[in-house]
Amino acid sequence: MLVLGIVLFALGLLLSIAWHELGHYTAARKFGIRVPEFMVGFGPTVLSVKKDETRFGIKAIPLGGYIRMIGMVPPAPGELVGRSRRSGPFQGMVDDVRADSVRDFEPGDEDRQFWTRKPWKRIIVMLAGPFMNLILAIALFAITLMAIGVPTAQPVVKAVSACVLPASQSQTVQCPPGAPPTPAAAAGFQPGDRIVEFDGQPFTEWAPLVVAIREARGTVPVVVERPTPEGTQQLTLFPTLIDNQVADLSPPPEGAPPDEKRYVTASFLGIEPTSPLVRQDAGAVVTAGGALLGRTVEAVAALPQKVPSLFGAVFLGEERDVNGPVSVVGVSVLGGQVLERDQAILEEVAMFLNLLAAVNLSLFLLNLLPILPLDGGHVLPALWEAIKKRIARLRGRPDPGPVDLARLMPIGVGFAVLIMAYGALVIAADIVNPIELPL
Repeated sequence: MLVLGIVLFALGLLLSIAWHELGHYTAARKFGIRVPEFMVGFGPTVLSVKKDETRFGIKAIPLGGYIRMIGMVPPAPGELVGRSRRSGPFQGMVDDVRADSVRDFEPGDEDRQFWTRKPWKRIIVMLAGPFMNLILAIALFAITLMAIGVPTAQPVVKAVSACVLPASQSQTVQCPPGAPPTPAAAAGFQPGDRIVEFDGQPFTEWAPLVVAIREARGTVPVVVERPTPEGTQQLTLFPTLIDNQVADLSPPPEGAPPDEKRYVTASFLGIEPTSPLVRQDAGAVVTAGGALLGRTVEAVAALPQKVPSLFGAVFLGEERDVNGPVSVVGVSVLGGQVLERDQAILEEVAMFLNLLAAVNLSLFLLNLLPILPLDGGHVLPALWEAIKKRIARLRGRPDPGPVDLARLMPIGVGFAVLIMAYGALVIAADIVNPIELPL
């Protein structure tokens, strides 16, 4: 199941990348830009087929994808397209970028180049890819929340704890010698009992019932409905609550790690509720998606701060930060761990799809960063070009022409090197010190 999950999630990632590139491709074709290549992956081509004027294919290294558009950068002022005149330390790199931009140039492509389109059209082409990831993330959330549902605790007994143990030791399988029975076990609670009334108050939801249990003291009457072969029967049980260490349900204090386990002392009954999947409405999709988007924004902003912990996890044997970044390798392994878990198949599918949705949200946000070679790095020059054109028009001056994106490529190469080095560090961490899902 682990291997199957890894393979399926890797396929999901490839489909997400292809979906991203489809956004660029569709917008480019809509605006008459010629697209000679549509590739998923990098390196040597494994499989390809040409349809119309575009070659679609899969490459050997599944770490991304791209489409090749004719004329991504404008020709040098006063020079013929493809002509090169090298001078200066970075001029050779700039000329190579210009030459690569017209590598597949054919007669009739003069007006089908990316740079010849108005800035707003170029912005749409570059943003179409990230927004396809956003659309896919929303669709996956809608499936998991509205079609499958989320585990929602109900006031129905799933299991009765045999003995009193503090919450920090609740994973113990067998009761230690001398451990007293839980109030629920002593009072005769059984799996399947639905609690309809606690200490004289009716309850239909689990969350308020937990609060009532923790605040109660002494012996309290509990009315339950118990399934029988003939239907159900109503019983009144009388557990005597005791104080015990239980999980703290209040929000973590400011600055505390969100996954830190905290405990409090409160009244204890000793039952575990059932948590069936409950389908949500569209509002829950918006709420949950917005919350995850906010957390993803924070995670992307914190990426530079994670370098020391990644270095320590790879080279110093330090514990891996469970809230740190993961690569396509690590997230595929997490997808495999989802299917390996011992839980209901629908819950596994929901976790699997939610993880893939989170990846697509990350792709959406990362590609909006205004640095080359990311999509946002092409959007920023187009915005600047539009502003310059507008200012020139207002002042009655001639069109200043396109922003020479090729001259920014040395900076883009520097960012690309940093991105690849960061990615290599994350991949290394995922191999030597992988993140594991909690049981």
